Amino acid sequence: MSDLEDYKNLITEIVKKQMDILGPEIALSRAHNVKGLGIGSGGEVKSLEGDPQAVLQKLIDGYIALSGEIVKNILGPVFAKYPTIKLQIK
Repeated sequence: MSDLEDYKNLITEIVKKQMDILGPEIALSRAHNVKGLGIGSGGEVKSLEGDPQAVLQKLIDGYIALSGEIVKNILGPVFAKYPTIKLQIK
């Protein structure tokens, strides 16, 4: 699997988890605000443009701004599936 596919899969998992936690409307709204990220109504990545690491970081930062520690705790196991992708959770 390519790095880009890993990013797409990881971002899809994150958005879907946030849809469960925050509700689809809020989770999708936050994801749609990330430049370079195209998300479908089910939370799947439709397009990823630019630096995938930067897009991922902006998405995570946006969710953390909404729900802080909850995001950090819930997404830990998701990140563990993608050891080649490095991320700073602030």
